[in-house]
Amino acid sequence: MAEVGVADWQQAGFGLYVHWPFCESKCPYCDFNSHVAKTVDHGAWRTAFLAELRRYAELTPGRVLRSIFFGGGTPSLMEPETVAAVISEATALWFPANDIEITLEANPGSVEAGRFVAYRAAGVNRVSLGIQALNDTDLRRLGRKHSLDEAMRALQIARKEFSRVSFDLIYARQDQSLAAWQDELKRALDLAAGHLSLYQLTIEDGTVFAERMARGLLHGLPEEDLAADFYHLTQEICESAGMPAYEISNHAAPGQQSIHNLIYWQGGDYVGIGPGAHGRLTLASGRHPTEAPRAPGEWLQRASNPSGPGQDIQPALAWDERAIEYLLMGLRIRQGISMARLDAMLGREAARSEIAALRDMGMVTMQDDALAVTDSGRPLLNAILQRIVNAI
Repeated sequence: MAEVGVADWQQAGFGLYVHWPFCESKCPYCDFNSHVAKTVDHGAWRTAFLAELRRYAELTPGRVLRSIFFGGGTPSLMEPETVAAVISEATALWFPANDIEITLEANPGSVEAGRFVAYRAAGVNRVSLGIQALNDTDLRRLGRKHSLDEAMRALQIARKEFSRVSFDLIYARQDQSLAAWQDELKRALDLAAGHLSLYQLTIEDGTVFAERMARGLLHGLPEEDLAADFYHLTQEICESAGMPAYEISNHAAPGQQSIHNLIYWQGGDYVGIGPGAHGRLTLASGRHPTEAPRAPGEWLQRASNPSGPGQDIQPALAWDERAIEYLLMGLRIRQGISMARLDAMLGREAARSEIAALRDMGMVTMQDDALAVTDSGRPLLNAILQRIVNAI
């Protein structure tokens, strides 16, 4: 089974995630590791990122790098020189794939034409814009600092400068009707360049929205049945437009899926650098989670210390932990998982009777080697996963 483990990550490939933790302001729904800072020492952060890349390259020599993803926070607040330095170093330390995908997340309010030209010159070839709503009233409710006009300008600049562009929207917002969402989504599809990320608004612990809800101050959110209607309407409209969901919240035209995210969902390896960043690395000793300190100051201090990395490598996952992680991530995507790969991780056939029962209920399909969740089962994914995990 050890030989299977050494090679397993190659079935999905190898990527790099770079976390930029700073934002101009904190959105009330956001539970990401993002921070507002008056000043940032960009030179120190650039040096720390490069040091971390070199440390991880020593552990993973000779690999083909399929993707780089700058997330956050607001990576479009990074100096282009930092983005260029990270890309240059990463593609020197590892072998860049011929079709390497290099994505940078951007908030519309921080988009400038000159800045995007510089990012493109640095090697970025895909941009993901956090638009979130297509009207000013809801943008204000979501705590966004940009206007609809700024969002449209940012999208226009992005489409001019990059061959691949995605943007995010949040639905099931306060006082939103199905009819209003239908109109908004159809407009979004007209604006789309092949990829959309469409997230249902959820209230996460520790956010401003969670605090408001606890005080009875967050009104107009849909009840469970209406929220389900929003989800089904989203799937129907996107399917009809030729941009079906290839993952629970991500929709793409053929060939426009995010390579980087597929590495996560298909059980590949990835280096994660920056505050709070997670990674998965298959080494001689097994598949190891990595997790960095969340506080920007602590991460920067540790990453800048030549005696040790700013990110901690955790003990190797047990085989059943690897299998469950592969199952939990892989069933999020439409194509599902390879049962042979799952069985190899466990060293036995996994949950066949439970899978058969779910198939009889129309919740999953089992064709040849592929286990996938059906359109009917996708809204019940958590319950389906729990049943299969309990049967392993």
